[in-house]
Amino acid sequence: MIMIPESALRFGFDNGPGGAHTSRTMMLSELQLLLAACPSPATYAEYRAAILEENCLLKQTATTRLRSLRALRELYSLDRRVLIFRALRDLWDADAGAQPLLACLCANARDPLLRSSADLILGVAPGEAVTASGLSTAIVEAFPGHYNSAILLKIGRNAASSWEQSGHVARRQPKVRSHARSSPAATAYALLLGHLCDVRGDFLFGTLWARLLDTPMSLLHEHALAAHQQGWLEYRRSGDVTEVSFRHLLRQENASPLK
Repeated sequence: MIMIPESALRFGFDNGPGGAHTSRTMMLSELQLLLAACPSPATYAEYRAAILEENCLLKQTATTRLRSLRALRELYSLDRRVLIFRALRDLWDADAGAQPLLACLCANARDPLLRSSADLILGVAPGEAVTASGLSTAIVEAFPGHYNSAILLKIGRNAASSWEQSGHVARRQPKVRSHARSSPAATAYALLLGHLCDVRGDFLFGTLWARLLDTPMSLLHEHALAAHQQGWLEYRRSGDVTEVSFRHLLRQENASPLK
């Protein structure tokens, strides 16, 4: 499993060993409902009220509303003072088609259980089978002795569902590998996550975050240029040398607790 550098944890990343996937998926549909119900500048208190008081997630009981809030906060923080959520929120409305990968990237940054299955998913050729048991095995290898067999199988099922939601696995039975849909917005976010993990230049295009975009290298650079034209990052390429910076996405806002 990819371990996050200690220096990056202050931006909202997590190294575990726990994670929301012990009980939930990456909750894409709930996140879409929540962010549609609240404006981009919303505070955590406003997200909390939208879920618990306004029932924007359409849950039947107060208990399920509270559990959903806790899981969404664990996966995404829901706090603009946390940099990786603020950047996701700033990019979210630019392209609805990018939302599955934006959510996937953030969930992988914050949930080590999902992240521990990423290399397995990325190593499966399109059309080949993906199983919950195979994902469980990857989690055992990353966190030996942490979970019993029943919990491991549940984590595997939840992870398989998350990879379906992101587009890396086809939404049919049996589950097989498919290609996720990348975009300039998702590329900007993936490159930012790599930058926050102390990666620079051309190496940004080889990180886990860039690989999760499921996109050929030439197209990644096209998307980075398009993201530059949108003002989300600064991208310059001369020969084999690439420079990428993030003045807009890294702008300062109020200080924050990590989670």
